[in-house]
Amino acid sequence: MTFDTVLVANRGEIACRVIRTLKRMGLRTVAVYSDDDAGARHVREAHCAIRLGPADPRHSYLDAEAVLAACLASGAGAVHPGYGFLSENASFARLLQDNGIAFIGPGVKALELMGDKIRSKNHVSGYGVPVIPGIAEPGLSDAELMAAADSVGYPLLIKPSAGGGGKGMQAVAQPGELPAALASARRVAESAFGDDTLFLERLIQAPRHIEVQVLADTHGNVIHLGERECSLQRRHQKVIEEAPSVLLDTATRERIGEAACEAARSVDYTGAGTVEFLVSGQAPDEFFFMEMNTRLQVEHPVTEMVTGIDLVEWQVRIAAGEVLDLSQQDVQLTGHAVEARVYAEDPAQGFLPTAGTVELLAEVQGEGIRTDSGLVQGQRVSSSYDPMLAKVIAWGPDRQSALARLDAALADTVILGIGTNIEYLRLLLADDDVQAGELDTTLIERRLPGLRFRSADDVELAAAGLLRLAVLQEKGQPSPSDGSPWHGSPWYRADGWRLGGTRPLSVAVTAGGTAHTVEITGTPQAARVRIDGGAPLTASLESEPGAGAGQARLALDGVVHSLRFVHTPGSPETGAELWTSRGGYTAVLGLPDRKQRLRARLAASGRVEGAADPVLRSPMPGTVVTVAVQDGDAVDAGQVLLSVEAMKMEHQLTAPLAGRVSISLRTGDLVKAGQVLASVTPAEAAQDGSDPATPAPPTEGAGHARI
Repeated sequence: MTFDTVLVANRGEIACRVIRTLKRMGLRTVAVYSDDDAGARHVREAHCAIRLGPADPRHSYLDAEAVLAACLASGAGAVHPGYGFLSENASFARLLQDNGIAFIGPGVKALELMGDKIRSKNHVSGYGVPVIPGIAEPGLSDAELMAAADSVGYPLLIKPSAGGGGKGMQAVAQPGELPAALASARRVAESAFGDDTLFLERLIQAPRHIEVQVLADTHGNVIHLGERECSLQRRHQKVIEEAPSVLLDTATRERIGEAACEAARSVDYTGAGTVEFLVSGQAPDEFFFMEMNTRLQVEHPVTEMVTGIDLVEWQVRIAAGEVLDLSQQDVQLTGHAVEARVYAEDPAQGFLPTAGTVELLAEVQGEGIRTDSGLVQGQRVSSSYDPMLAKVIAWGPDRQSALARLDAALADTVILGIGTNIEYLRLLLADDDVQAGELDTTLIERRLPGLRFRSADDVELAAAGLLRLAVLQEKGQPSPSDGSPWHGSPWYRADGWRLGGTRPLSVAVTAGGTAHTVEITGTPQAARVRIDGGAPLTASLESEPGAGAGQARLALDGVVHSLRFVHTPGSPETGAELWTSRGGYTAVLGLPDRKQRLRARLAASGRVEGAADPVLRSPMPGTVVTVAVQDGDAVDAGQVLLSVEAMKMEHQLTAPLAGRVSISLRTGDLVKAGQVLASVTPAEAAQDGSDPATPAPPTEGAGHARI
């Protein structure tokens, strides 16, 4: 080995995964971090860690000079870039090369050619690799792209030339949609990659996304490790991936694998890379080159699990000049593997990104199961970066057993304190077409309207009441939150006994914006529970000592349920919260005190039932990237007022009703979750001369937004 210390220029789960292999190889590891990641898991697991800068990735993980300085300070002889950030940046690779530091990735030529989707398509087509029809020329303006669109044909796809991960891609069904889509794609491309160059290609209907993993050394050896099926996507972001694909027969697998190897040879590729193809589900023997990712892929574990080959190890060995001693005949695909990406997002609320602190964590490892994660209990999840938290991967001797193992592992995965997409992943795995392998890149979008997410039921509500009673029992006194006139009385007992008779303990619980009442008589171990005045239920609860966080077994009318739970402070407006996890479903239950319940009733009484809230609040922390209206403008219900970017995704916020808008935000302003962004005076009130509602002032640290 020509180096003994490797700096991992990344964060989160990929940094942890790379560090794991480097340590196994006996190499010293160096982590880098931003201010938001000072307590992150990858920082704890490396031999040493160096601060890069503030949370903004442009001044930390994307700062090539800062990463170089960390290499020089730590004595790192090589850099593993992971994926994203600087992993496909030719200038960064050249900078390392000029300073005698090995880049664990391909050479500058491959990075430059394959990093530009326009050049790469034109290049590989000259080597006999089939490409999708379209227009791919550098420097095209919006006017030139619109002029060429008719010849490409609708529907079409706008794609940024730089970067990957689906960021900035826009599907356009008809000409009238093209101008706005081009503007949005350029904005996202510039923000994410620093390059707003775009190109167009024909949108292939109901396509399959198939990618081929390649390995190439510096001695001219190139092999492929089979393909991965990555067709289950939302907004061009992969959600579930598997290997091998059920679509391809042996002959097509050999042809597509050789095409991928030819693409790699054409740019003198070295290291691990992925060549992505679109394959028609109606004609699976036809495939078209999309792009080559000159780095490790998020979904690389499924290939590792069916081949038994550690891709990170071979990346390191190839970068050190070793010969690839695997031949194509040595590569055998055994069984089936499926991966699910766990994101910090709320699928029931349109997949809005979430942030918060991981209050309770339980991840699954075991026979046929692997979890690649960047989480640690107590860690703060920031909105500054990509929302992926972890990946759960399952292997089985066949596809059905792999799917079943993955579903069971997701059901046992617990992340409390921050919203995740685990329930959504289980719903997706249960889909009939997914089970049958009938996949395409539009399947998720078609299924979304029909998905039925769970809401808190009697199990969660009863658990909230009994856990509340357990807390009171530990304290030996009533809680002021129950509003009991017996508060402070020496005759009060938490089991509901009162002098002169038994009076139930009444616990207020909110779930999904709905208020509930849980009445309990008895003790947590032997209780009668009545929910919202319904029939009484027999219940008992066994939980770990402390009743603050842990595991509980709830018997409700003879049925035993296992839950993981944690109490959190919540907010002054909503009160304390109880987070529960059961079978992959997470419930967030509010436990408001008497004052908070009174405040909620007063707020509700001042509004007509069913009326839209005229105040528009930010659903997540982020940055304002566009403001489409001016203060005082007349707006229609549903009209886009502004866009906020969070976790590398752009979210459009619309007017809740028709009227006159009051807004004073500017592009670049930082906003917090729940912050007032604008208000709309209803059209009737605006006509009678009423003053428009004035948004509240910004909270401290919310940037320079003048609200």
